[in-house]
Amino acid sequence: MTNDYKRICMWSGPRNISTTLMYSFAQRSDTKVYDEPLYAFYLKNSSAKEFHPGAEEIMGSQENSGKKVIQKMLENTSSTVQFYKQMTHHLLDLDLTFLKKTTNILLTRNPVEMLPSFAAVIKNPTLKDVGYSAHCDLVKYFNKNEIPFIVIDSTNVLLNPREQLIKLCKKLEVTFDEAMLSWEKGARAEDGVWAKYWYKSVHNSTGFKAYEPKHNPFPIELKPLLEECSPYYKQLKELAI
Repeated sequence: MTNDYKRICMWSGPRNISTTLMYSFAQRSDTKVYDEPLYAFYLKNSSAKEFHPGAEEIMGSQENSGKKVIQKMLENTSSTVQFYKQMTHHLLDLDLTFLKKTTNILLTRNPVEMLPSFAAVIKNPTLKDVGYSAHCDLVKYFNKNEIPFIVIDSTNVLLNPREQLIKLCKKLEVTFDEAMLSWEKGARAEDGVWAKYWYKSVHNSTGFKAYEPKHNPFPIELKPLLEECSPYYKQLKELAI
């Protein structure tokens, strides 16, 4: 990678406004966005293909080799700024040394709010499905290898999108663009083929939706998973900008 290109990898868990942020960065004139390029690799090499909606279609729509995906990403010269929406758990056992050549964001969300949303589509989720421990593993990797990284919390973004985007852009060393705050309703060409299962809310939006605390009782069947996720989330929240 040369200094002429900034390749941003935003490592998220599911249901973490990652698609909203992808749509936000897509409004920049200097940026191209990419939707979960490692999803097919993840499905092909894990049991997730047995329960993720549209798994066969997803694997047919993308490169299945994680190594090839990363190579293509690092060789991409299509735009000055490249924004890769990624899921942390999609990394599986890939060689992580490429992270020294990307600009890395970790996006997290309170599991009290995330888990019920995810479980509405994926039944009986486990810790490895939701990314919290994988996020903290990345933090350890980044610190051990002296790789800079940024942590953002979905709640903070929704409470004040403009302020958080200004902070994020400053950390990323790119100029904040007011265009990042709004977009046209509907799908984008960059959406993965899985959009029909996950993106309805974003497709109906024209910008960042105001934060609304969840008032429904937390599902009792998810409480053991919440207890597993909470210590990891606490670590991440303390690091958030």
